[in-house]
Amino acid sequence: MKRIFTITILVLVSCVAYQAHNVGNAITWNREISRIFYEHCVSCHHDGGSSFSLMKYPDVQPRAVAIKEAVLSRRMPPWGAVKGYGDFANDQGLSAEQLGLITDWVDSDTPRGSNPNVLQKEPKFEKESKAKDPKNGVTASGEYTIHQATTIGGLLPQKIPSRSSIKVFAALPNGTIEPMIWFYEYTDAFKHLFTFRKPLNLPGGTVIHGIPENASILLIPGSKSKSTK
Repeated sequence: MKRIFTITILVLVSCVAYQAHNVGNAITWNREISRIFYEHCVSCHHDGGSSFSLMKYPDVQPRAVAIKEAVLSRRMPPWGAVKGYGDFANDQGLSAEQLGLITDWVDSDTPRGSNPNVLQKEPKFEKESKAKDPKNGVTASGEYTIHQATTIGGLLPQKIPSRSSIKVFAALPNGTIEPMIWFYEYTDAFKHLFTFRKPLNLPGGTVIHGIPENASILLIPGSKSKSTK
C-alpha cells in the first residue's frame, strides 16, 4: 500500500510539473500576444514607422526568441525607466504579467491560434512628425531646490550619462518623499517626454535628489492637480 501511495504521489507531481512547463500552450498570438504588441510595440514597429514591422504574426514569429530576450532585458519597449517608480500616463513598459505571457508563448513554440475572430483590428498610424522639446521647462541638475510652489506635469531627460541608472525623488519640507523617476541603464534612444498621470504639486522648499552634477533633467510645468483629500 505504501508503494502504491508513493507511486501515486510521483505521478501527481509529474503531472503538475508537466502542466507548469506547458503553461504557455494556451497562449496564442491571436488572443493574448497581439494585444500586447498592438498596445506597446507597433507604434514604432509598423510599415513606415521607425523600425521593422511587428504588426502581423509572420513578422513576429521568426524574431520571437530575439524579442523575448529584448523584453526580458528591458531593452524593448524602449521606455527607459523602472516601472512602478513614478506614475506616468504614457508608460510603455511591460508588466510582469505581460513579460510572463511573452516568455511562455515563445517557450511553447509561438502558437498562432486557430480562431482568427479573437484577433483585434490592427491599429492605424498617421505619418509621424518629429516631436519638439518643450520650451517652458526648468533645468534641474545636482541637488535642486524648488523655492516657490510648483506643479510638474512631466520630465524630459536632457543630459544623462550613457548606461547610467539614476533614481530621482522629491523631498518635501514636511518629510514626505515623492518618487519621480528611476532611469535604468539609460541611453539616448530612451529620450522622450515622461508625462505624469497626475501632476506633482511641490511646495516651496522641496529638494529634488538623485540627479548627478553631470546630468540634467527638464522639469515640465503642468496644471495643478486637485487634492484627493
